[in-house]
Amino acid sequence: MTRYAVLGPGGVGGLLAIVLPSQGHDVVVLARPETATALRDSGFRLASPLFGERTESLDVTTVLDRPVDAVFVTPKATALTNSLDLLPLDAVGDAIVVPFLNGVDHLALLRERYRNVVPGVIRVESTKVAPGVIEHASAFARIELAATGELAGPAGRVVDDLRAAGFDATLRDDENAMMWSKLTFLGPIALLTTRYQAPIGIIRDEHGDELRTVIEEFAAVSGAEGGPGDATAMTAVVETLTPEMKSSMQRDAEAGRPLELDAIGGAVLRAAQRHGIPVPTTTRLVDELGARR
Repeated sequence: MTRYAVLGPGGVGGLLAIVLPSQGHDVVVLARPETATALRDSGFRLASPLFGERTESLDVTTVLDRPVDAVFVTPKATALTNSLDLLPLDAVGDAIVVPFLNGVDHLALLRERYRNVVPGVIRVESTKVAPGVIEHASAFARIELAATGELAGPAGRVVDDLRAAGFDATLRDDENAMMWSKLTFLGPIALLTTRYQAPIGIIRDEHGDELRTVIEEFAAVSGAEGGPGDATAMTAVVETLTPEMKSSMQRDAEAGRPLELDAIGGAVLRAAQRHGIPVPTTTRLVDELGARR
């Protein structure tokens, strides 16, 4: 049995928290007082084509107060800094801290605070529709962790747990390649679906040239940062997405929530500036979305 803490019971954190107990693991959820009260009263429910219909009554607390082996950090990037007071260093101790956040810049922040940060990425369409109520819409849930040296062992055990629970989970040794692969895939979709408030099918049909240009800009920056730089391969992946697919940033915009614009678009603009790479279309989209807020 592995002892897990989940910080941020949203679409990703809620999915992890509901699925892992099926394998006998101990899971505690960390949430703000008002959210914690609602979760204790209503419990957790999941609807998923991959994991089925599930309900769980989980332990919910407002600050980590017990030893754990691993912590999943899953709030939105816009809420990360304020969420970390639920996760004091003395309680985390030597547990591995696995963030599943969009962007790349959060790793430096977490490594300033915690000893054993293991980067992670998740590819999934999972949404919190009410406190504790998670709708997992995609027929896949792919997770990657990146670790080497002394962290490879505990990270590998987490990957094994996730795989046994039904996730497509992999351990990698190239952190930059993993993180930039996710951002290069996510970023163009997030910016364009949010800018035009349309699913990816309409973006491909009506804004295809712009989509390809943004993918090329992201790929150029990614390649300079040690990630994948093949825009053609990334465009081919985007072509396989179901037409109805919406990005999480688009859903946030629809709901009036803060956008992860700096974590996604801002991270690419900063990296582009470091390497002297022009990204005019990405810059325009970030500016246009920023002006809406």
